[in-house]
Amino acid sequence: MPSLLETIDDPSQLRKLARPQLKVLADELRAFLLESVARTGGHLSSNLGTVELTIALHYVFNTPYDRLVWDVGHQTYPHKMLTGRRDRMGTLRQLGGLAGFPQRSESEYDAFGTAHSSTSIAAALGMAVAARQKGENRKAVAIIGDGAMSAGMAFEGLNNAGVAECDLLVILNDNDMSISPPVGALNRYLAQLMSGQFYAAAKSVGKNVLKVAPPLFELAKRFEEQAKGLLVPATLFEKFGFNYIGPIDGHDLESLVPTLENIKHLQGPQFLHVVTRKGQGYKLAEADPVAYHGPGKFDPAVGLTKPAAPHSPTFTQVFGQWLCDMAQQDARLIGITPAMREGSGLVEFEQRFPARYFDVGIAEQHAVTFAAGLACEGLKPVVAIYSTFLQRAYDQLVHDVALQNLPVVFALDRAGVVGADGATHAGAYDIAYLRCIPNVSIACPADENECRGLLTSAFEQNHPVAVRYPRGAGVGVAVAPGLHALPFGKGELRRQRAGAPDGAAHGVAILAFGTLLYPALAAGERLNATVANMRWAKPLDVDLLLQLAARHEAIVTVEEGCVMGGAGSAVAEALQSAGVSRPVLQLGLPDRFIEHGDPAKLLALQGLDAAGIEASVRQRFADFVERTPPALKVVG
Repeated sequence: MPSLLETIDDPSQLRKLARPQLKVLADELRAFLLESVARTGGHLSSNLGTVELTIALHYVFNTPYDRLVWDVGHQTYPHKMLTGRRDRMGTLRQLGGLAGFPQRSESEYDAFGTAHSSTSIAAALGMAVAARQKGENRKAVAIIGDGAMSAGMAFEGLNNAGVAECDLLVILNDNDMSISPPVGALNRYLAQLMSGQFYAAAKSVGKNVLKVAPPLFELAKRFEEQAKGLLVPATLFEKFGFNYIGPIDGHDLESLVPTLENIKHLQGPQFLHVVTRKGQGYKLAEADPVAYHGPGKFDPAVGLTKPAAPHSPTFTQVFGQWLCDMAQQDARLIGITPAMREGSGLVEFEQRFPARYFDVGIAEQHAVTFAAGLACEGLKPVVAIYSTFLQRAYDQLVHDVALQNLPVVFALDRAGVVGADGATHAGAYDIAYLRCIPNVSIACPADENECRGLLTSAFEQNHPVAVRYPRGAGVGVAVAPGLHALPFGKGELRRQRAGAPDGAAHGVAILAFGTLLYPALAAGERLNATVANMRWAKPLDVDLLLQLAARHEAIVTVEEGCVMGGAGSAVAEALQSAGVSRPVLQLGLPDRFIEHGDPAKLLALQGLDAAGIEASVRQRFADFVERTPPALKVVG
């Protein structure tokens, strides 16, 4: 006999169940979720926490006609399982498989594509206004976590929604967790309200102090009657124009379903405060929701085991160690992260330098302008941020940092393809969007040791510098101790073409930016091509470029970033500016979004492995390369 879950292929079947059956379905869904993520890896804690909420939403609302917009999307695996994708969960976050986030092209039930935080209220509001404009009696629901509520965009959406006069439901999924523990005044405020201790303590202290002055005590009592509402969440959200309901237990279907059914018939903006627990139903995840936020494959009966020590540190670990070492040497260094302490490698820094560590929450715009303010006062801020998340603070980067030429270092993690998280998290555009900004420099380390050296170079500058590096480990180059800067704006020759006639341009020169240096070197050996490690996308080492252009018939650029406007474009512009005519082949990420999958496979599909680079060069410059390379000469 099939389980209850196996009978649900879409929410219309879910809505036929009797209400007592929903608890059984929740237990089965949670068990399936745990087993599925354990086999594939993926986001776990957040999904375990939204099982009942997901069931209740699809049970009450007429999806997909009614729109559900999940903020970020870390919590949407139960949603995928209930909307016809249960049998494909084994393909999750794999090439050609299900995306790890909501994706409109994947299902009609994914009303809005998400993966970056705090967009749900604005998107759902747009859908609610559209329904009103079109005369459609549909509901729009935004489900947002308390961590995502720390972002300014969430409040911009609330501010607009309160006066929009349309049917919008915002559900605050309050689990007291973002990826890193949530920070900031709002999260602290909500936590204090939930405990009730803040109000009780303040009231008690106030009475004890003011009783010695009876007129003041009576005045305080009258003020308390007027201001008491400021200490409950209802007033906070009702001031935005919402009807506040809650808080209610997000794991109690007997509370969730009737509450949602009542709200469904209310008009105007509604705000439902739901309290859930990350990792609910799996004790190990409940005890350590951060560790189980995005685990790899594991045995649910055993839990996560300590991974074997890697042969070489990841770029993130190299950055984290450099940050601590530089902070030890220079008291001006301040470390800043927008809610990515673990992901960006700042755990040890926070432990060793707590007074110089700032997690500003999911607020990238604030992070960048906050750094600008620190830099104005002579400090040296380092903003540790994913490449894709810096996009969210582009105006602040231009106006607040670059225009004022402030010495802020941007440590751009996850540059290039990122694998399972896909297009929403790929750092494909940072070279293009940074190099057009005056005063900003861009370093592209080829390996772990260069990453440390170029971070030191960046820190020594008196203007904004970004150092971009990929997720994971590099080729395993040993990282030298000390804080030795590499030359600013200078590349190096790593392989010299063998057998070139004196005084004549001959063959191909490959200019590599970043970690693709190593597949470029392998291709260079097969092609008997010169290979340069450019290190800097801006300022470009024009002297090295012109030397190579003078000695070679063709130039090839290789980068793990978008071709349009990228480092290859910088090379072509520099040659044209110098009046040098050479054919240039630009290899990089194409003008389309790269899907999720294994990073090595994704790079190979874009022709950015050694074989792909060789094939592209042979196809474009067949007359300039030799079929059988002569003796090889490697420099450096």
